[in-house]
Amino acid sequence: MSIFLQPLQTVTVGSGAPNTISFTNIPQTYTDLVVKMSGRSNQASSPNSGLYIYFNNDSSSIYSATALEGNSSSSASYHNSSIGAVYYANLTASSATANTFANIEMYMPNYTSSNYKSVIVDSVSETNSGTAYQDLIAGLYRSTNAITSIYLSNGGQTLAQYSEFSLYGVLRQGI
Repeated sequence: MSIFLQPLQTVTVGSGAPNTISFTNIPQTYTDLVVKMSGRSNQASSPNSGLYIYFNNDSSSIYSATALEGNSSSSASYHNSSIGAVYYANLTASSATANTFANIEMYMPNYTSSNYKSVIVDSVSETNSGTAYQDLIAGLYRSTNAITSIYLSNGGQTLAQYSEFSLYGVLRQGI
């Protein structure tokens, strides 16, 4: 099977430091979607800051998330159902080593389907120290509507300058 990634939109955070990134008017011509992120938060309270993911401007409690999380000294898992977003990917916080950014990839197969939408998130915060976190998240958006927009929110905290978020359309063809 051949897989092609078509760049659709890229947002690079400037000096204005927004707390939400949005991809709107997503074409319905691809089989899947991928968002690749290099992100940092202006939040200073811990080495990580949560990034909430929601679709179609829908923050109702129709999302769920199951995750595995680990750092250099511990691991944990959690499951949340009936929540208002798939959360979260870890962004590197401003208290971490300067100029380090989290790496996050989000994959949404069959985003135009009339079935519920699954979401897979792989995130690694970078702190250049022993407290970096890695999260693997399986999310579910319990809506039969096609995904036409994606919103990434830093929960009221602002995103750091030079954070970058890119949306790709995926074409899967033949064998």
